[in-house]
Amino acid sequence: MIRERITSGDIPPGEAMPSETELESEYGVARTTARRVARELREQGLVYTIQGEGTFVGKPETPRAPRKTPLYQQIANEIAERIRKGEFRPNRAIPSEKTLMEQYGVAKVTIRNSVAFLRDQGWVFTVRHRGTYVAQPEAWPDKAK
Repeated sequence: MIRERITSGDIPPGEAMPSETELESEYGVARTTARRVARELREQGLVYTIQGEGTFVGKPETPRAPRKTPLYQQIANEIAERIRKGEFRPNRAIPSEKTLMEQYGVAKVTIRNSVAFLRDQGWVFTVRHRGTYVAQPEAWPDKAK
């Protein structure tokens, strides 16, 4: 079905194909089946994958359509908003990688990129082997928001 959408032009070159989560939801398939779809389309030369960004129609040299905001940044922005609203409090741990992976339906690398983005902005800090915690409000970017 996805191959047909690609060959018919419904998903044009450079566009992202549906994510694993979208395939699961739209077609009622298991995560392993959704992964297999991307793998088979890659093997057929119809798509290519960029880790942490998605799977795109065409060859790797095909220009990608402009994307609004990378998925990891969208997730980081949602977590930052939850921090801002007080759902996650300073010096308290944010949910684990596994919990966030399940909540957002994404791979571990996407969550790790999200947490790294939050850390770079000053929202969180990580204690090795302990977890990631919300930083003090004075460390947060754009406190006026």
